[in-house]
Amino acid sequence: MRPAAAQTTAAPSADAIIRKSLARDFFNYESIKNYTYAEREEDREYTGDGKLKKTESVTDEILILGGRPYEKKIAKDDKPLSESDARHEQEKMDKEAAKREHTTDADRAKIEKDRAEERAYMREIPDAYNFRLLGEEEISGKPAWIIEADPKPGYLPKDSKAKLLTKVRGKIWIDQGEFHWVKMEAEVLDPISFGLGLFRIGQGGILRFEQKRVNDEVWLPTHIFIHGDARLAYVKKMHAEIEITYSDYRKFQSDSRIISDADK
Repeated sequence: MRPAAAQTTAAPSADAIIRKSLARDFFNYESIKNYTYAEREEDREYTGDGKLKKTESVTDEILILGGRPYEKKIAKDDKPLSESDARHEQEKMDKEAAKREHTTDADRAKIEKDRAEERAYMREIPDAYNFRLLGEEEISGKPAWIIEADPKPGYLPKDSKAKLLTKVRGKIWIDQGEFHWVKMEAEVLDPISFGLGLFRIGQGGILRFEQKRVNDEVWLPTHIFIHGDARLAYVKKMHAEIEITYSDYRKFQSDSRIISDADK
């Protein structure tokens, strides 16, 4: 990492970088709709003294149906599905494909509206944090700014989802050319919940998110990692990790041909 003071040209302020980056979709949703890929999620559960108790994994093939990603399960615990399970997954996909063929403009507008509302809380990020430019680092051969983010004491969120912003601190790596978030590391300061409160991460938990440059045209996810004391379904308390890896990105075209990704 090169410190901010050693950069050869003056960088924008950390606050200005963050504000410009938020005009972008850090998950690159529009671009990811042009790719198929594999998504593997591994869940690890530990005993109270830190010994691995259980590991489970599921691998999905992410396909494009009706212009939107669709998850088709292809493996369980790194073993291919049985013939009957594979047939069931194919039947589910065929049913969903038929359904999406009849998607109306109103349906698509609602999907986009719901997605925009899910991301609305992110507009509060510039007001919810104090930012500091730490330096820069190359990610996928591209220079990125490293910005430290600490919650502002006493900040009162406007959006209910923005409450989680007051409960985490961390670092953000932002691509200098396109202002995309290409890496993030965060520490949980106060318990946070996901999925209607069914999954809860306790204080001290760690969250990581990474992307890579694919085909020298777009940033796409490679890794998500969650570690910490968790609570499932309000009842089960455990020490756990969730690790999601993305691989085998391939360009998808409207004629349904798949183009191999040179940046695997």
